[in-house]
Amino acid sequence: MITRIQLLRNIGQFDSVSTGAAIPLGRLTPVYSENGRGKTTLAAVLRSLATGDPLPIAERRRLAAEHPPHVVLECIGAPPPAVFENNAWNRTLRNLVVFDDVFIDDNVHSGLAVQAHHRQNLHELILGAQAGALNRQLQQLVQGIEDHNRELRAKERAIPMAARGPYSVDEFCALPARDDIDQAIQEAERALAAAREQDAIRTTPAFELLNLPPFDLAAVERILHQDLPAIDAATLARVQGHLAGLGPGGEAWVADGIRRTSQGPAATGTGACPFCAQGLAGSPVVQHYRGYFSDAYASLKRTVAETLKAINDAHGRDVPAGFERAVRGVIERRQFWSRFSEVAEVAIDTAAIVRDWRAAREAVVAQLAAKQAGPLDRMEVADETRALVAAYEAHRRMIAAINQRLQEANQAIDVAKERAAVANPAVLADDLARLKATKTRHDPEIATRCDEYLHERAAKEATERQRDQAKAQLEQHRTQVFPGYQTAINLYLARFNAGFRLDSVTYADTRGGPTCTYNVLINNTPVPVGGTDPVPGEPSFRNTLSSGDRNTLALAFFFASLDQDTGLANKIVIIDDPISSLDEHRALTTVQEIRRLGERAAQVIVLSHNKPFLCRLWEGTDSTMRAALEVVRDPAGSTLRAWNVAQDAITEHDRRHARLREFLAGGGGDLREVARSIRPHLEGFLRVACPEHFTPGLLLGQFIGLCDQRKGSATQIFDAESVKELRDLNEYARRYHHNTNPAWETEPINDGELRGFVDRTLRCARR
Repeated sequence: MITRIQLLRNIGQFDSVSTGAAIPLGRLTPVYSENGRGKTTLAAVLRSLATGDPLPIAERRRLAAEHPPHVVLECIGAPPPAVFENNAWNRTLRNLVVFDDVFIDDNVHSGLAVQAHHRQNLHELILGAQAGALNRQLQQLVQGIEDHNRELRAKERAIPMAARGPYSVDEFCALPARDDIDQAIQEAERALAAAREQDAIRTTPAFELLNLPPFDLAAVERILHQDLPAIDAATLARVQGHLAGLGPGGEAWVADGIRRTSQGPAATGTGACPFCAQGLAGSPVVQHYRGYFSDAYASLKRTVAETLKAINDAHGRDVPAGFERAVRGVIERRQFWSRFSEVAEVAIDTAAIVRDWRAAREAVVAQLAAKQAGPLDRMEVADETRALVAAYEAHRRMIAAINQRLQEANQAIDVAKERAAVANPAVLADDLARLKATKTRHDPEIATRCDEYLHERAAKEATERQRDQAKAQLEQHRTQVFPGYQTAINLYLARFNAGFRLDSVTYADTRGGPTCTYNVLINNTPVPVGGTDPVPGEPSFRNTLSSGDRNTLALAFFFASLDQDTGLANKIVIIDDPISSLDEHRALTTVQEIRRLGERAAQVIVLSHNKPFLCRLWEGTDSTMRAALEVVRDPAGSTLRAWNVAQDAITEHDRRHARLREFLAGGGGDLREVARSIRPHLEGFLRVACPEHFTPGLLLGQFIGLCDQRKGSATQIFDAESVKELRDLNEYARRYHHNTNPAWETEPINDGELRGFVDRTLRCARR
């Protein structure tokens, strides 16, 4: 509760008001103020206390005031008072609710229009505090998701589209790492290239092996070692000595001559010399020649000549050039096939090979030529020749290794040919793009950005799960609350005798947040109050409800929301001018509802410029729980003082008396209101006629009981007949008051009966 208004300084009409410190506030506190005196300022101060928002006070800073606003309110619940100073409260009262123009403007309508924010705020008002907190949590989660989306878009932009290739950012970030990515990309590139050049692959042959013929140095060595063992040493010495004297080519010349003598007429070996025609039978050297140049000698010569020819055929003439052409072909073919399969590098120094090849061939040929010149000489392969052949053999081993790799490449080429024959270039292109994107995805810089994106996406998914949980809880609560709220609203509208009801009070989730829609039902015709603008010329909120109807609707919304509040017993309720633009019957109903509210809430403070309304509220309230104050003018502006409601209530008695007389004279007016006026009129009369007995706060029934107690005593108040008359009148009047008849609103009224009791009331009050 708020127990005292200790200080109002530099705010609105209040210069420096501390008189409220001496005026205790009650559980029900009417506050009377003429318009412009500061009533709305007080409501704004209390609204600021409830929310902690300094704006309602700051915007009412007293004009020309030297210092900022300063407010001190004594409140139950904490030792220090609630203080507003330096544009801030030291504490707030979250259990305080306010009905005023701000409430209407925030939750119901702005003049003639119901806008989107009205329906959204009304949605939260219907939900109540607990569910309202859940709704605010939901909205925070929804906003959090928007924040996540904004961050995700920023982090998505940080991952270049060129790096992602054909993939979305989610697909790109989900690509798993591969240890063999470079090899896989290379294979995919080759497969795609092969698919795109199927005809060339089909028609291009595989590798032909390179041929580098060997030197059979062992065979050459055997030939060099051959001689004619059948020739004795004397013959060999004699022939060789003779041949040596003949000079170069002498052995061949002699061998040819012996062959001629063997083919002539005297084939016996005793024929004439083919040069001088002399007989040779007696020549001892000729006999040695015949042994020396035998068939074995001729065979040896042939073997040497044939070996020379074979070496020249295998290693001479165009053979090295052919080898060089073959190498060039391999290199060119490798350039083609390396695009489609794994082909080892072919690095061959053909110039070095041909050079060493030629040197080895020339060395071997030179040794054979020497053997050919001296067939009977036993020769050895020179070390130099062996070294040259060994260098050549090193080249052959290298070529053999290359041939092995070419054979392996041919196997891969066969596979490439088979794949290319059935390959789909589009599929292979997709595979290659995926592999390249995978490699880029796991580049350190891009990987960091992807990790940040994935972390933000995981945070968003967690927030979405929380949102879904809160949404499900809110949905469950709304399905329970909204039907009951519609019933409560219509109950209050019926009590206020409004000519309309609400229908289809429901909720909807929009992009702007949860909202509330409803229909105003007039003459069973729904007028929608929803999310679309009304069609000009058609029935709408602005043209079907009067100003009083709109404020009645707002007040009904407020009371219905309080009914839904499970913490109402701890609430401080501030009501500012609840009967603006309302007729008298609605004002009476408002008084009754505020009285009921005062019994359920911790405190009710009612501010109004309508003194009779506040007096009526005061009269029907328990004197132990009420207090009153008023805002009055002073030289500096406005101040607070205690309000003597009983004194001001006398004027209300006059109005009731006039109402009764007018009815009795002409029969006009509201019959139920006339019936309701009987008891308070008698109470007002008795309060003046018997002030020492009918004290403030005493009710007619209690006074009759007091009269019965004193009947026949020295302190008798009225005689028996008068008491009987009062009892009869009270019995009739009780039927039309809520505190004595729960069905007072529907209690039947007979005009003739009412006329009789009104006449008796007026005559009783004249005694």
